[in-house]
Amino acid sequence: MVILKRLATVIPTLIGVIIVTFLLTRVLPGDPAVYFAGPAATPQSIAEIRKSLGLDRPLPDQFLRYVNDLAHGNFGNSLSTGQSVATEIASRLPASAELTLFGLFLAIAIAVPLGIFAAVKQGSWIDHLCRVIATAGVSLPVFFTGLLLAYVFYFRLGWSPAPLGRLDAFATSPPDITGFFLIDSLITGNFETFRSALGQLILPAVTLAIFSLAPITRMTRASMLAALASEFIRTARASGLSSRTVILTYAFRNAMLPVVTTLGMVFSFLLGANVLVEKVFAWPGIGSYAVEALLQSDFAPVQGFVLTMAVLYVALNLIIDMLYGVIDPRVRVDA
Repeated sequence: MVILKRLATVIPTLIGVIIVTFLLTRVLPGDPAVYFAGPAATPQSIAEIRKSLGLDRPLPDQFLRYVNDLAHGNFGNSLSTGQSVATEIASRLPASAELTLFGLFLAIAIAVPLGIFAAVKQGSWIDHLCRVIATAGVSLPVFFTGLLLAYVFYFRLGWSPAPLGRLDAFATSPPDITGFFLIDSLITGNFETFRSALGQLILPAVTLAIFSLAPITRMTRASMLAALASEFIRTARASGLSSRTVILTYAFRNAMLPVVTTLGMVFSFLLGANVLVEKVFAWPGIGSYAVEALLQSDFAPVQGFVLTMAVLYVALNLIIDMLYGVIDPRVRVDA
């Protein structure tokens, strides 16, 4: 029932995203007709291109045409590549998803244990390290972190491969099974491609992980401190349960709800940060695709990118709602 209620709020959200995205792309500086006509074009040729693109029509007509195309699953065609936007996004989305999920996995693997230890050892050096990491993660812009990592580990130390895409020049792409190079190369047993894909993925993923460490660590620490100060924790300790059981089974499980909420927010932030990271590391994802289209005043890819991000964000919130019921059955009862 809760999922149905959430789905009922999806439609107005997506409608709002479609309207706002359409209007924003029309008020942005730059004229696609002028860009594609070239610097030597005459006003007549520019007008002909604008007419062929449908940009000479009133905005309501353009909007109705755009909505009709969306209803038929048509995101339009990119003027710069001539390809279908839906096809381009579908081919590039696995690259962005692999980068985002791997970065989030690294952040969780570091931030959650660090937050737990910081709460258990409050005031210790681990607690101070947690605060330093949280402050650094908030203070460093994601593009600066990416450039710094590339400079240190590729240019100065030579430990990392050139930050130029998903594979180095000597590796071949694995068969397209899931679109995730790490998974596809393991499925096909191509370990050389797996090592190449992992080497290319580490620096951009670490960049995203550093960006998302701060909120996850701080929320884990705060939630654990609140849980450890609860009456049921004191009762569990008085019952003779081991510290490991008290901390992981009782305290951490009750602290998970706000942490899961934070993970959802962080994932949505990473979808936006992907745009900058993909440009820094020449990563062929949908973020770099949208930036290139925006620079060329190519409306359709930008609209397709924003709509895809909105759908992913809505789907993520639905997953979080379902996780609430799994973590704490009382949520389902209250709902």
